[in-house]
Amino acid sequence: MRPVSVVVPVCNEAENIGALVAEILDETASLPLLEVIVVDDGSTDGTAEIVAEAAQQDTRIRLVRHPRNGGQSAAIHTGVLVAHGEIICTLDGDGQNPPEGLPSLVAPFLVAETGRLGLVAGQRMGRQDSFSKRAASRFANWLRSRVLHDHTRDTGCGLKAFRRDAFLMLPAFNHMHRFLPALFSRDGWDVAHVDVGHRPRGGGSSKYNNLQRGLVGAVDLVAVAWLIRRRKRVVSPADHLTGVPSDG
Repeated sequence: MRPVSVVVPVCNEAENIGALVAEILDETASLPLLEVIVVDDGSTDGTAEIVAEAAQQDTRIRLVRHPRNGGQSAAIHTGVLVAHGEIICTLDGDGQNPPEGLPSLVAPFLVAETGRLGLVAGQRMGRQDSFSKRAASRFANWLRSRVLHDHTRDTGCGLKAFRRDAFLMLPAFNHMHRFLPALFSRDGWDVAHVDVGHRPRGGGSSKYNNLQRGLVGAVDLVAVAWLIRRRKRVVSPADHLTGVPSDG
């Protein structure tokens, strides 16, 4: 089995992160887990101290700290850069993504025959969010799907698994984590989807509001559509890394 690293971006999640890391370790017992990398994105509430204490008890836990807040995509990118696993799993640090979904995200990589599977994207079932957040997310996903044709109903789900080498060849920008299916497809990779659970936030508060998310999302959508349109497809990153030319 290919070694796995779990990357957890966090900012001010002291009420959730200790229990979440312990749960990740329990739920990934069947995987060749190398490490759980918690990237503290400028927390001010003691999140980093909780993770540091846990790391003293279990060497698989690693803490990486940003000196200031850079955003979720920046935290994920940092975690992937320092990871040792060939397969990277991600989930949000607020505890709403149940770690029990991690093995099902890795499973498709174990049976993939072509070597071109780049991303397995979780799709939340039974979302435990407010009506306004669910409605805003539904509209954003509909609009994104119409523009990018990424065949993904829920790109906002933090539960994902992907090839580390493929991720590091993607264009890096703020909020890129919300466009991973389109970006992986752009680079010639196959994308699979797995239904996963969702649960209420255990403590703390969300770092986003609907207006803020909508404004930046509109700008990002235009930018990603431009990136896809301008992609030169002589030899895709997937062709380069696998040595297997695509059919398209």
